[in-house]
Amino acid sequence: MTSSARLADRIALITGASRGIGRAVALAFAREGAHVVLLARTRGALEEVDDEIRAAGGAATLVPMNLKHAQKVDALGPSLFERWGKLDILVANAGILGPLSPLHHVTDADWQNVLDINLSANWRLIRTLDPLLRRSDAGRAIFVTSGAARNHKAYWGPYAVSKAALEAMAKIYAAEHATTNVGVNLVNPGPIATAMRAKAFPGEDPGTLPKPEDLADLFVTLASPECDKSGELFDFQ
Repeated sequence: MTSSARLADRIALITGASRGIGRAVALAFAREGAHVVLLARTRGALEEVDDEIRAAGGAATLVPMNLKHAQKVDALGPSLFERWGKLDILVANAGILGPLSPLHHVTDADWQNVLDINLSANWRLIRTLDPLLRRSDAGRAIFVTSGAARNHKAYWGPYAVSKAALEAMAKIYAAEHATTNVGVNLVNPGPIATAMRAKAFPGEDPGTLPKPEDLADLFVTLASPECDKSGELFDFQ
């Protein structure tokens, strides 16, 4: 960490932090001086990210958690409050693709699973973490969306619906903080070389796409205390 670190001494929670965009953002935040709280389902994958952060002189706390477990999400705020008394940054990155199929073929279970992870879990994060973000001198919440929310492509029903609803929720949350020190924004990464992208487009050459590391600096900028943007959607590409 240098004397000009943009996130020095900030506490940042990142969901989906074990790979892809979440991992890249976690590493970037740690380089910029933040203590990163890494949340993902798999402890082993989180430990690998933790090793990278510590090898570079950063600090992290691991939270192995499935965001479908509502009670555990609800308990996250009180746990973080007990340790730090506040939260400076939330990066709500975790998401799933779900089935790519006609709407009338989507099962109840698949529909609910996508909405649980991509939408309801983020509402629960808002509910449990809002008091902590308010206690920060410059609380920042960043939600990861997708162009699918506005493209209305055939067969992308559950995912697109969940992201469209997420965008509405984040902008409402931003409006509710119009007169506070909490800023709320959305990032649409566009096509990025991630596992989710490979699942959606298996014939695509990932070498032709930007890497998750390429957009990490945008997250650092939006997470910094100096950022005065709120209620906006930033398209990386």
